[in-house]
Amino acid sequence: MKTTPIHSIVLITLMLCAASKPSLAAKITTQQNEASGLYSWVAESDGFSIELIQLLPDFIRAIYMSHDFPAAEVEDIASYCVFGTVIKNTSGQELDYDVADWYYTDSSGNKHSLKTKSNWIEQWQKAGVAFSWTLLPDKGTFYEGDWQQGFTTVKLPRESTFTLTYKWSINDTEYTDIFEGLRCAPENLPEQQTQ
Repeated sequence: MKTTPIHSIVLITLMLCAASKPSLAAKITTQQNEASGLYSWVAESDGFSIELIQLLPDFIRAIYMSHDFPAAEVEDIASYCVFGTVIKNTSGQELDYDVADWYYTDSSGNKHSLKTKSNWIEQWQKAGVAFSWTLLPDKGTFYEGDWQQGFTTVKLPRESTFTLTYKWSINDTEYTDIFEGLRCAPENLPEQQTQ
């Protein structure tokens, strides 16, 4: 059978679709800490789990001040919505991720890239800081049962809501899912929870 240019285009499109599998069916659970009122969320997708935990700006300030960061750098990262993040390979196979492929969508529908660990380290090095702990690694290869944790930073005002779109691959098949209903932490805990 002869292939025409249109047949070639259709064949290439089918091959690309076979190698990319949008998931968009994450099972999301939400918890609220009774003592603090802060939220955490877990999204479970095809072979990949991600948990995001609200962190207060003062907690972030305390961490970086304890590592002798310049005040301007402390305030810069504290101005972001920072989440404790735990990602896990639940697939039983080799899994790859790259935070540079992830993005968030604000309540107005605008898409934004995440500021990655490499972006932060580059900024800190220019400020004379040699520190690389605390942040979620940009990318990684996970084997069965592997997990990783660190901070994820989102540049939005306090208590903003947003959707995170995240991607990963298992055995060269790419997956995409969305994490809806996320909200930045407040500046401080509500008064009734601090008494």
